[in-house]
Amino acid sequence: MSSGPPTDRRRLRAARRWLAGRSLRTRLVFALLALLAVVSVAIGGLTTVALRHFLIARLDAQLAPATVIRGDRPGRPAFPGNGLAIPAGSPSGTVVAVITDGRVTSARTLTDSPSGDDPFPDEQSVPVGEVAVLADLPVAAAPRTVELGARGAYRAVARQYWDGRVRVVAFPLSGVRETIWWLVAAQVGVAAAGLVVAGAAGALIVRATLRPLNRVAATATRVTELPLDRGEVALAVRVPTADTDPRTEVGQVGAALNRMLGHVADALSARQASETRVRQFVADASHELRTPLAAIRGYAEVARRGRDEVPADVAHALRRVESESTRMTRLVDDLLLLARLDAGRPLAVEPVDLTALVLDAVSDAHVAGPEHRWRLDLPEVAIEVPGDAARLHQVVANLLANARLHTPPGSTVTTTLAGAGGAAVLSVADDGPGVPARLQPEVFERFARGDSSRSRAQGSTGLGLAIVAAVVEAHHGTVAVDSRPGRTVFTVRLPNPTADG
Repeated sequence: MSSGPPTDRRRLRAARRWLAGRSLRTRLVFALLALLAVVSVAIGGLTTVALRHFLIARLDAQLAPATVIRGDRPGRPAFPGNGLAIPAGSPSGTVVAVITDGRVTSARTLTDSPSGDDPFPDEQSVPVGEVAVLADLPVAAAPRTVELGARGAYRAVARQYWDGRVRVVAFPLSGVRETIWWLVAAQVGVAAAGLVVAGAAGALIVRATLRPLNRVAATATRVTELPLDRGEVALAVRVPTADTDPRTEVGQVGAALNRMLGHVADALSARQASETRVRQFVADASHELRTPLAAIRGYAEVARRGRDEVPADVAHALRRVESESTRMTRLVDDLLLLARLDAGRPLAVEPVDLTALVLDAVSDAHVAGPEHRWRLDLPEVAIEVPGDAARLHQVVANLLANARLHTPPGSTVTTTLAGAGGAAVLSVADDGPGVPARLQPEVFERFARGDSSRSRAQGSTGLGLAIVAAVVEAHHGTVAVDSRPGRTVFTVRLPNPTADG
């Protein structure tokens, strides 16, 4: 089985893959050069074939009179002398042979062009074995090409005369082949130079032609750099008017992109208005709910601690009312805080001793979760950051509470604080079961829970890590999570520490 076709298909697929990974400019220039190469090969091939036919036709025209000899009628000698006279004007290398009874009996060749004074100046005998193939030529047929071994290709014709002998005259094709090779070499040189010039000119033309497309791409790139996923966005980026001409393909793309950006801007405005209304509603509702919740909680405490003894079931119900009102108050406070942060209300900015803040938060966590092991790794030099002390304390407390609620008793929670690279780095690590990989991308989303039943049992609102992310972002910092079974690390980076530990 031949391996040629599969190899060709593999090469074709490889060429397609190479082109697919190149820019449009490169592919256009490559296509232009490929087309020019095909045209050059076609023109060169046709020119070469036509020239070869023309030269051979001229050679055949020279052969016609060379076969006419005197003595072609009875009563006259069939051939002058021995019949090996080479016709005058024959080219160097001409071979004349006599064929008797189907075999070459004698042959001569012309080594140099004959002079006008001596008709046979440089003739030499040829071994009949070297030209034995001439005996196979059909008599009285049109000239045809034969190969004479080391002598090369010849154009030969055979004629029979009245005595039965055949005379063959063969002109060499070396001159024709030399002319053809010179023509091919010239065509290759001209085609190569033409492809180089066409490639350079084509690259410049394609680059100039695609420049509007580059501007359209630059516009799209600027749009991708805008924070479209949050906040109020003024989508004022548009493709220049010069690149939106509907008569051109690039102009059609630019106009379509402008229309799309207009629709996106309208959608973003509608989304922003809706989010503003929702935030305002949440803020107002949270603010209004604080007072009745405080009243419910207070009346429940008063009723439970009154002078008159209440039945056990009523006391249990009052405790549940007090517990749920406390939990709902925390939820309302969290929602109100997030609404304020979403609205962009500025936080207090003052020097905050982050080292003391972390120490206090870990102490509080130790009291809230004595069944856990709490470890601290603090720098020797206090680290201060500009920010809101209450909110930063809430960040640390929420991270510690998250570690306590989502790890089994006996787990170790390590809090580390350090200064590095112009930032304060706070990390809270635990050796618990970890955050499932499918939940890690949304762990900082609001109301995100890894275990709903457990979180509700522990009183979690699902807003703790969302508040961490919002407060850290308000301080121009970053928060990230890295989790696997047996180790989960939340890392907070806050800019502008007062010291690098």
